[in-house]
Amino acid sequence: MLGGASLSGAVPAAAQSAAGGPAAALPEVTVTQRREAIDEAPPAYAGGQVGSGARLGILGNASVLDTPFSVTSYTAQAIENEQARSVADVIAMDPSVRMASARSNINEDITIRGFAVPSGDFALNGMFGLTPYWRAPLEAVERVEVLKGPSAALFGMAPGGSVGGVVNLVSKRAGAQPLTRFTAGVMSDSVVGGHLDMGRRFGPDGALGARVNLMRRQGDTNIDHQSTRESLASLGLDLRQSALRASLDLLWQEQRIDNVVRQFQLAPGLAAIPRVPNNSIAYPGYGWTDGHDGSALFKAEYDISDTLTAYAGLGQRKLNWGSVAGNPVILNTAGDYSYFGGWQRMGVDSKSAEAGVRANFRTGGMAHNAALAFTRLDQDQTLGFYTGFPGGVSNLYTGGQQPTPSIAGIDNPLRPYQDSKLTSVALADTVALLEDRLLVTLGLRHQKVQGQSYNFMTGAASGPYYDKSATTPLAGVVFKLRPNLSLYASYVEGLSRGETAPMSAAIANPGEVMPPYRSKQKEIGAKFDLGGFLATVGLFELTKPSAAVSGNVFGVNGEQRNRGLEASVAGEVARGLRLLGGASFIDAELSKSATAALVGKRAIGVPRSQLNLGAEWDAGFAPGLTLTGRMVHTAKTYADAANTLQVAGWTRWDAGARYATRIGGKPVTFRLNVENLFDKNYYGIATAGYLFLGSPRTVSLSASVDL
Repeated sequence: MLGGASLSGAVPAAAQSAAGGPAAALPEVTVTQRREAIDEAPPAYAGGQVGSGARLGILGNASVLDTPFSVTSYTAQAIENEQARSVADVIAMDPSVRMASARSNINEDITIRGFAVPSGDFALNGMFGLTPYWRAPLEAVERVEVLKGPSAALFGMAPGGSVGGVVNLVSKRAGAQPLTRFTAGVMSDSVVGGHLDMGRRFGPDGALGARVNLMRRQGDTNIDHQSTRESLASLGLDLRQSALRASLDLLWQEQRIDNVVRQFQLAPGLAAIPRVPNNSIAYPGYGWTDGHDGSALFKAEYDISDTLTAYAGLGQRKLNWGSVAGNPVILNTAGDYSYFGGWQRMGVDSKSAEAGVRANFRTGGMAHNAALAFTRLDQDQTLGFYTGFPGGVSNLYTGGQQPTPSIAGIDNPLRPYQDSKLTSVALADTVALLEDRLLVTLGLRHQKVQGQSYNFMTGAASGPYYDKSATTPLAGVVFKLRPNLSLYASYVEGLSRGETAPMSAAIANPGEVMPPYRSKQKEIGAKFDLGGFLATVGLFELTKPSAAVSGNVFGVNGEQRNRGLEASVAGEVARGLRLLGGASFIDAELSKSATAALVGKRAIGVPRSQLNLGAEWDAGFAPGLTLTGRMVHTAKTYADAANTLQVAGWTRWDAGARYATRIGGKPVTFRLNVENLFDKNYYGIATAGYLFLGSPRTVSLSASVDL
């Protein structure tokens, strides 16, 4: 489905109750020139854990089988049954994605296909710069869509320039039936909370919808001496009329963590990675993080005719955040580490806009779904940084609670840090041939990148004003051997802001601005819909350039090349038995480098294999009872470019159960989830070489009632 109209006709789908009961198959339907409600997510696939399609930026919503890319859309049902608090809980289901920071850290970043994707690069309803900056909560989210690979041609350049993929959060909308659902929960150690989810439709034919979500939780976590406090409020309004559709999303979030955990840096000359310490110890054992995010997004689309639709969107997000934290550096194999403290403040003001038209028409025997789009993202960041706190030395295996430095009386003003303006124009067309068996997509996006960096200690501009542009192509082909079997191939590019040569007398080109870095991905694969069970297998090659000093010239002379095989499965393999997961195998190496000895070395933080397999079984001996389990495996990898510091692989097991029943005539669902069932101690790793500890065993228990 493209821009609200079906290219391929039949869209098989199945739904499952919100309580997580057995799937109820829906009849197969043919959708022709249907105008969807704005930002409406495609139907859930059989089993209810993933969607039958996802948003593809300028291309609009498309079914999985019609998509020349690897994409997975995790549903609200999967989010609820996982008791997911943030995107980190959802991506644990995906074999191509891994965490790149600790769950109890300031931020939650991830890697996709071996490349970093910071949480600030997540999209909201297809637009960048609007999701909460450090951690994205899910109480107001209907879908978490994960598109693997660069996205510049589809979505425009991400504000942080990430190229591994896109995480798009789709807002909840009011359904046809009234909803009032309250969930109360407790999580180890003693975090308790509640979530109220209400949806109603009003007016003739339910044209106006309202969805409200309120959440609050707080208490002590299972990290030593750590506590958390989180709040969220959201309002989602939507209007559905014959020619006009509009939506307004308001989102407010705050989070405070006391005794925040930081990642480990590695000291130069470290001989080996020390053994993994206990995962419940906080390092260095002091500090806090406190953030407040507010976002607003208005979108509208209007059918000018039966074949032409115009659309526009306008949004803004503001962040006010501060943190006092220590930054540990591992010194030796005995586990000694030094730490130095700092008080950091940040403000981010993002303004995002889009506009365009989509057209559905025929020329001869070909059906076209064409789109012309404009996007603009203005983002201003301010920063305050104080580093006058005393440091210290401690040990991984003894830990110890350090006193949190006071910020009373310290002057730490916010000063300009970075201003950026990302402007783009894109054109794309998907052509359907051979009675919709062959889909060919071609597109171009011209991206302009402008911005100024500042010395945040003084507020003075550092380096020249950045003003560069690039044009990125998109090409994709889907061929349906059968209605349930698609072969696909695609080529896409991503963009990252080029660096500026350091201002140094030792460099021949100080201050020279590099053009935007082009990342390139080639992918081929096949998708199978086996009547309730969806399988995808794909091969990809993704390259990303980098810059360094070679001789006395700073230039683009490095490249990381990730080649991989991905396989994923989702759906019901038998009545009452659902699977979700897959495997990812990546050969990641430095294909080019300014240092000849590093060419051919494995890239930092990219394991050769990642495997996920989750299962749900509706226990026949107890109607309403579902038992769950999951295995998550990550192979060994390296923490340094020379491949001398090896990080051991790990395997984590999760388990759970839920029970759906009725009490007093009201539907009630009890859920129990245990993450890291056997309390495995293991290191996670970021592609920048930072280490962090995996989460300790975490027990979550909740009860949901529809009032």
